[in-house]
Amino acid sequence: MEKLKLMTEDLVQENIEKLAEIFPGVFTEARDVKGDLVKAVDFELLKQELSDLVMDRDRERYQLTWPGKKEAVLMANLPKNKTLRPVKEESVD
Repeated sequence: MEKLKLMTEDLVQENIEKLAEIFPGVFTEARDVKGDLVKAVDFELLKQELSDLVMDRDRERYQLTWPGKKEAVLMANLPKNKTLRPVKEESVD
């Protein structure tokens, strides 16, 4: 039987790496809360790269939003360390 991974992938880090491949010039280095050197996105430079496609904040648009949405999105992108494991002896077909 294959061993299960106990930790999910870090989706935020994966997305940062994808962006870095496409737009290497918008990245810089910064220190995180622990003092470690990490890649950081310069969003102003990214906006310049995408200038024709950037949605203006003043422009009207439809959105689906609710209280706590921002926190939910942040939590959904965090790596998870909880895993469901199959127990074949207790499984019902």
